[in-house]
Amino acid sequence: MRTNEWDCIIIGGGIAGLQAAIQMGRSQHTCLVIDSKEEGRSSLCKDYRNILGWPDGISGEDLRALGREHAQKTGIEFLKDHVTTLKDVNGRFHVKTTEHEFTARTLLLATGITDRIPPIPNLKECLGMTIYICTDCDGYEVIDTPTLVMGSGEAGANFALSLLYWTNQITYINHEKNDIPEDLLMRLKESGIYYIEEKIEAVRKEGDSDFKGVFLANGELIEGERAFVSFGGNDVHTALADQLGIDVMNNRHIHVNPRTKETSIKNVWAAGDIVAHSEQATIAMGEATQAAIWIHKRLMKLLKEE
Repeated sequence: MRTNEWDCIIIGGGIAGLQAAIQMGRSQHTCLVIDSKEEGRSSLCKDYRNILGWPDGISGEDLRALGREHAQKTGIEFLKDHVTTLKDVNGRFHVKTTEHEFTARTLLLATGITDRIPPIPNLKECLGMTIYICTDCDGYEVIDTPTLVMGSGEAGANFALSLLYWTNQITYINHEKNDIPEDLLMRLKESGIYYIEEKIEAVRKEGDSDFKGVFLANGELIEGERAFVSFGGNDVHTALADQLGIDVMNNRHIHVNPRTKETSIKNVWAAGDIVAHSEQATIAMGEATQAAIWIHKRLMKLLKEE
């Protein structure tokens, strides 16, 4: 039954938040997960293929649904709401949402990031299936395959170069026509990467999500079998961390203790993409479990002192 006081409140119900919730539930602490949209970066991935136990892949949506079900079985409660304010008041964290107010002994921030992806028709339908965002996750999917990089300026150019480990059949389309230094352009040319500076009108696809290329604003069709997006400027959701005065790095990611995942503010932890810009669900799971274990250790001490 929901109360106003919790041992731990987890803000963010993505992969990191759910994994932490499972660990907290198994530790038998009262824990509330608050998520405003019940969707996040993992929703973009329609088929994770690098997660232990899922050799044939699993969608981010299905993985989250299973994680939520798992967490609820351990007693975790969920609230769909938007956290507006965080305050530390005499050792208790006051959490204000659009409709509620709570207090918690500990907090875990797992608010993630949002990729900057222009609204190019048919692009999102292919994301996670034949269009990807991370070479570490999905470079394997484009081995020796004609691959397009849809991006912007230097971010896209450097991304295209990173793909050379997997394939040498690369076309980089600078959709926003942002400037690229001459030396970087030369590296693209010397590496055999075909460079196009033109706006993309739409993705060409077959069926629901089978990428086949892009139509450019000049009417040209650029064919390809797979693609990546790299526009840079992703939104790291650390505004709540700012409210508490948490140490945030220049790239807007949160600095944490590498062993415990505790932030610079005592009794506040962070996990997932807001910590390490890894773009890896498995790393988010590991960090979240690590954080939850140390939250449990702290709660044992706090409860003993009360």
